[in-house]
Amino acid sequence: MEKIWLKSYEEGIPAEINFKENSISEMLENIYQKFSELPAFHNMGTTLTYSDIERMSKQFASYLQNQLKLEKGERVAIMMPNILQYPVTLFGILQAGLIAVNVNPLYTARELEHQLKDSGAKAIVIYENSAHILERVIQNTNIKHVIYTGIGDFLKFPKSMIVNMVIKHVKKMVPNWSIANAIPLNVAISRGRLAPFKLVPLTREDIALLQYTGGTTGVSKGAVLTHGNIIANVTQAKTWIQKGVEEGKEIMITPLPLYHIFSLTANCLTFSSVGGLNILITNPRDIPGFVKELAKWNYTAITGVNTLFNALVNNADFCKLDFKSLKLALGGGMAVQEAVAIKWKNITGRPLIEAYGLTETSPAACMNPMNLESYSGFIGLPISSTEVVIRDNEGNTVPLGEVGEICIRGPQVMRGYWQRPEETQNVMTLDGFFKTGDLGYMNESGYVKIVDRKKDMILVSGFNVYPNEIEEVVAMHPKVLESAAIGIPDDKSGEAIKLFIVKKDKSLTVEELRNFCKEKLTGYKIPKFYEFRDDLPKSNVGKILRKNLRTP
Repeated sequence: MEKIWLKSYEEGIPAEINFKENSISEMLENIYQKFSELPAFHNMGTTLTYSDIERMSKQFASYLQNQLKLEKGERVAIMMPNILQYPVTLFGILQAGLIAVNVNPLYTARELEHQLKDSGAKAIVIYENSAHILERVIQNTNIKHVIYTGIGDFLKFPKSMIVNMVIKHVKKMVPNWSIANAIPLNVAISRGRLAPFKLVPLTREDIALLQYTGGTTGVSKGAVLTHGNIIANVTQAKTWIQKGVEEGKEIMITPLPLYHIFSLTANCLTFSSVGGLNILITNPRDIPGFVKELAKWNYTAITGVNTLFNALVNNADFCKLDFKSLKLALGGGMAVQEAVAIKWKNITGRPLIEAYGLTETSPAACMNPMNLESYSGFIGLPISSTEVVIRDNEGNTVPLGEVGEICIRGPQVMRGYWQRPEETQNVMTLDGFFKTGDLGYMNESGYVKIVDRKKDMILVSGFNVYPNEIEEVVAMHPKVLESAAIGIPDDKSGEAIKLFIVKKDKSLTVEELRNFCKEKLTGYKIPKFYEFRDDLPKSNVGKILRKNLRTP
């Protein structure tokens, strides 16, 4: 198979990476030693240094090992937004030789139950706002240990007390819950001091993360990401941006949730590996509050999705900020729109650089060079040690410029899907390429462009939504006979979900159906548009033809 390497490598980016670390735990040890007293993570006025992170995460690892008696390879779920507790918890889990299972804190009971059962997690670290959801399903899972935290728990006193009080009693964002033997995270960390943390030998083949992604069968599946996958991708990313970063001097704005692989690898791990400071944004949807936080920092880098950048460039206060320190604005998770990229460049003076990756590739696979001057519409070049080929349905490589399925091979590609050998076989070729399901082409310079998606996946604000899951939930409504979900263009979210319904009971209303979906689906999966029909187009074998519904 021909390797397609790129002109950018002539500018000092090596074609192959060389990484010596065998695990994330080993990488963290190097970070702790090198950047001990530097600030690592900041949230709501409180900053933790790398030495703080080391001490707290190792105490938590000790608690998991010595108090809960969890063995190497067992799974621990994390369900929280961007707060200081996240990196402490994640690093503790990985240093204890356990597997982290990232969970969206906005999940409904149905979605949470599936992920906990599928992963077989024995413990969960959860923020209180979601504890009532866990209470509803915990008896159906393997969870034996619940560790909970309030949003303000890691903040300095008295702000910690004030934040928790406002969230609980003023904003009433913490519904009542009761789970037997649940223990506060602060208490767990304190108990970790009672016994020493034991270093667990890990190799690149050991599993680090079960990172769940949507499935065409209607349920999410866990991408098995090893320590080697993550270390490779961090090294690849760091190699790609090496000319633009300075160790110990970078300030990264982190608005995307750390439970998402983009933010986890690019922000949390890659910028930690260069001693950077991550500014954790807990609620980036509050754009005025977000902009106020941005005004406090001479930040050098920011990552986000197109919808976030669009919201920022349309905020008057954002346009007044000083951008002289900004080096890197990286857009991923969904296509960056040209209009947004142009506005961003006009306001900040810096290009909005597009990158491409998937959960299954840890995630980075392609990225535009940092010296890019303007929007190109391409997702960039394959990063170091990464091969990208474009293939037809028969698995043949198509000529440059012709459209086919984007396939990726490299050390960052997942081992497979957790306990799903058939689905793994469907996406992995015999010669080791991962079939992305995205259609695109490569030009003569090696730049890749996505033109469409091969399957019916809908991309809402950077999150994958699969029609089968929506339809499966809607089918549970007693007044629905049939339904079909498709994606339609949307200025705010890239795509919005439109649901077509055939009624079983004529009394069914849009409001009733929307409320039903709100109970069963995370916010971004709830259909935005609804249309009732007498019937739906079908093939000769009875399969609903979504492509016909997309035709005006």
